[in-house]
Amino acid sequence: MANDASTVFDLVILGGGSGGYAAALRGAQLGLDVALIEKGKVGGTCLHNGCIPTKALLHAGEIADQARESAQFGVKATFEGIDMEAVNKYKDEVISGLYKGLQGLIASRKVHYIEGEGKLSSPTSVDVNGQRVQGRHVLLATGSVPKSLPGLEIDGNRIISSDHALKMDRVPKSAIVLGGGVIGVEFASAWKSFGTEITIVEGLKHLVPVEDENSSKLLERAFRKRGIRFNLGTFFDKAEYTEDGVRVTLADGKTFEAELLLVAIGRGPVSQGLGYEEQGVAMDRGYVLVDEYMQTNVPTISAVGDLVPTLQLAHVGFAEGILVAERLAGLKTVPIDYDGVPKVTYCHPEVASVGITEAKAKEIYGADKVVALKYNLAGNGKSKILKTAGEIKLVQVKDGAVVGVHMVGDRMGEQVGEAQLIYNWEALPSEVAQLIHAHPTQNEAMGEAHLALAGKPLHAHD
Repeated sequence: MANDASTVFDLVILGGGSGGYAAALRGAQLGLDVALIEKGKVGGTCLHNGCIPTKALLHAGEIADQARESAQFGVKATFEGIDMEAVNKYKDEVISGLYKGLQGLIASRKVHYIEGEGKLSSPTSVDVNGQRVQGRHVLLATGSVPKSLPGLEIDGNRIISSDHALKMDRVPKSAIVLGGGVIGVEFASAWKSFGTEITIVEGLKHLVPVEDENSSKLLERAFRKRGIRFNLGTFFDKAEYTEDGVRVTLADGKTFEAELLLVAIGRGPVSQGLGYEEQGVAMDRGYVLVDEYMQTNVPTISAVGDLVPTLQLAHVGFAEGILVAERLAGLKTVPIDYDGVPKVTYCHPEVASVGITEAKAKEIYGADKVVALKYNLAGNGKSKILKTAGEIKLVQVKDGAVVGVHMVGDRMGEQVGEAQLIYNWEALPSEVAQLIHAHPTQNEAMGEAHLALAGKPLHAHD
């Protein structure tokens, strides 16, 4: 293994999650000599403890709901229950296939892969397995872990994190989900489909609070119809064991009891004890601070992914990792417009968006300069066939470009690709209205919404 002091890599990457491995693959593709250090499995949180396994659970839940509801489509089917052993087998097979593929990519690009727990030892080196790996540049990509609150101990028994939830061998009869953001509502949705009685506790006034308020309200309405209970606007106070479960008390004294408590209040950066501060890297609340090109205050060190205070999304990590690799290879790079990043919450129904909210647009441009239009999926043939409800909401600067696309409904995540082109290419409603969208598709709703915003609605009232 050529990782002694006599070998100097062009790029040494600490962390093999989305941001780290994307930088490794792109860097190697551009001719950089890359060393990638990972203490666990390449692929990181997204592949092993996040995006992929949760979406597998959600799909299993969708199949369960379809079996229960098949009669409305004229199909006679019976739902006999959830076999968690089989569900986990399906989930793990998906992960395993992608993991093997990623390992193959790393090998084929000739990335020097080192398995072990690394620590930044100088502005140009990482120590791992008792050896020092030298580089002209170091990329920090050590990711994140589930967060908790002061005095709330995640014990993996009755009080669990998303990591524990992904490995459960049973379906809980009841659960309290602390946190109504992406992680919380996705687990709430999957478990409800499996048959769990759910109560979500969110301290802010809406579910998925970073989304446009209209999207939050639509999701709340859909969750009520599904029998998912939630308590909004009051913060958590304490949790304690009962005889056969857990009791959660809120700041106003209200209590809830269930078999278990899922703590889903977000994820915090993995940065403690890794040598960052000792080497002079500027930090804030555990996050590594970077400029728009992902460079820290130390010229030879960059950082990407959940470790930096940007959107905690795998595709953001990919983009940040690629940006760093291309910058180091001498290519011209463009900073990421984080408003232009597509966001999808994969609950039932899905919530998808790109761009800014109506409230943010009014704050930036002035209330009289912002136009908002809602297109109800009830007017979309394919959505009618699927029996999904929801809306596409467009936010436009008056006489100008569309600056926000906000969608709620089953499979809306599949429409966010065109939505991000509309936002990022600063498209006018009239320009999108000229494009022909296939009929009958849910994608057609995107075209219909822009037709309406352009002043020539077809399958919608004036």
